[in-house]
Amino acid sequence: MKIKSILTITLAIIISNFSFAQEKTATTQQIFTKSLEQAKQENKNVFIIFRASWCSNCKKMDASMNAASTKKLFNENYVIKHLVVLESKNKKHLENAGSEDFLKKYGGDRQGVPFWLIFDSNGNLLADSKMVKNEFVLKEKGGNIGCPASDDEVAAFIYKLKETSNLNDKELATIAKQFKLNNSTRK
Repeated sequence: MKIKSILTITLAIIISNFSFAQEKTATTQQIFTKSLEQAKQENKNVFIIFRASWCSNCKKMDASMNAASTKKLFNENYVIKHLVVLESKNKKHLENAGSEDFLKKYGGDRQGVPFWLIFDSNGNLLADSKMVKNEFVLKEKGGNIGCPASDDEVAAFIYKLKETSNLNDKELATIAKQFKLNNSTRK
């Protein structure tokens, strides 16, 4: 019985590592296409996050989205995928092929990282991480929210989540609280 359990766990780890390795070497188009297919099957939208290994705000974004209080909320509403871009010369091998072109296509090439996009399951862009000027946000239009930290950035992020998900006001408040908490030390 123990051997069967050990073999099952070992096989799960091997499959998990293989899947992760495949995604690291997959092209941006392959990742995007697979994400859309998954989103259709699961009746979700696709949340693409452009990131780089050197980016501390990218790590804060992931930490906030994967916190115990928020992970389930994001996973129930979005297929979340990361695309690696803007790496230093010695880490260019980490980038997904085509990620810089995809970033540029959606106006993120001069925005910094993290930069994110939300698509419906048909590939239509629903939202991006550029600031908007509306009743929730006082900043000028066009700057990158990135990993939301300020009150204005968090308000814009929550507004965009509300428009692209089935999250209710209580769940959105939980997400806002988590982002403010994880980013309270950001300078």
